[in-house]
Amino acid sequence: MKQDIHPNYKTANVTCANCGNTFETRSTRETIKVDICSNCHPFYTGKQVLVDTAGRVERFKKRFAKASASK
Repeated sequence: MKQDIHPNYKTANVTCANCGNTFETRSTRETIKVDICSNCHPFYTGKQVLVDTAGRVERFKKRFAKASASK
């Protein structure tokens, strides 16, 4: 095998922006910030939560309300 071609893996701290959960893993980066983690993801928790990114959920609800009102 070739020498000195593999990346240097170190302990990395992962932080969730949604719930604030932190945990450690190994990566080439020292810190990793994620939008949603396994503690707050609907698939793992079984709870339906709408994660609103830039007001998309709000806009969808407005459009859906107009469409159902016109029928």
